[in-house]
Amino acid sequence: MTILRTLAGAATLAVLGGALAAQTPTFFRIGTGGAGGTYFPIGGTIANAISAPPGSRPCDEGGQCGVPNLIAIAQSTTASVFNVAAVQNGELEAGLAAADIVHDSYHGTGKFEGKAHEKLRVVANLYPEDLHLVMPAGTKIDSFADLEGKRVGIAQAGSGTQVAVLTMMEGWGITRDNIEEAELNNSQSAERLADGQLDAYFYAAGWPVAAMVQLASTKGMALHSFTDEDLKKINDLVPAYIPSTIPAGVYEGIDTEIKTPAVSALLVMSADLDEELVYGITKAMWNENSRKLLDNGHAKGKQVTVETALDGIDSLDVPLHPGAEKFYREIGMLD
Repeated sequence: MTILRTLAGAATLAVLGGALAAQTPTFFRIGTGGAGGTYFPIGGTIANAISAPPGSRPCDEGGQCGVPNLIAIAQSTTASVFNVAAVQNGELEAGLAAADIVHDSYHGTGKFEGKAHEKLRVVANLYPEDLHLVMPAGTKIDSFADLEGKRVGIAQAGSGTQVAVLTMMEGWGITRDNIEEAELNNSQSAERLADGQLDAYFYAAGWPVAAMVQLASTKGMALHSFTDEDLKKINDLVPAYIPSTIPAGVYEGIDTEIKTPAVSALLVMSADLDEELVYGITKAMWNENSRKLLDNGHAKGKQVTVETALDGIDSLDVPLHPGAEKFYREIGMLD
């Protein structure tokens, strides 16, 4: 009898062990940006959408409709430049990054000369990031040239905004040498502007940007609206930045449409990730449950759609991840 009980107990443990092994979670890190920007909330929504932790209810029973046993985590980072490097080096499984940074880092051009990030793979185009040139309420400038000698926030080191803005300003003769630069994230820049320690700052993000919403409703702010000629010049300098608009009323006190350049935000992953895992993640991103999460989260989530997921990808000359490619082919978006 004792032997039988021992064997029965061993069998039970074996079954439980197998069930626990089948429930072993896979952790998946998504690099985003600062908490006051747009990458962080959008990355958090994507993380929620693709997750289905061990023990969670099945999708068809009202549970999360993500990848079984996947736990995705949105990590706050310094944004694009950091994220592409971390994906390349295996420190992150995925990241959000601006299209120009993805292009240059993959090909080893521009700031990344001689440092090609060959493991980068695109999973989806997400939404346009509009460049905000923020100034104190009532302030106006004619062009970048008027920033000479001013205290200017150029975004944090490791951000795509800083790389692009430095290139843009050079077209008007503005460099680190003739401004008083400040390398700050979006929230820090808004605080410094409110305290009178900055004359202007740049940040590229999907509107509305939380830190700017707060700034506009407390101290007030102004946004520079670019001329069509300046937008054309910016596009020549940084081709990934195309003309866009921030609608009137997005920020309190700004009642006119703002013309500004914008760059696409992309979701990138490592080529080292298993094809079936990325296929499952891509499929989960675009299911009906994820649509609800995106529509009810950050305002920019409504612009994250499967219909625009491949917009502009061909011109980047950066490969899709095979898992993502499999999904888009399956639903007829690729031949």
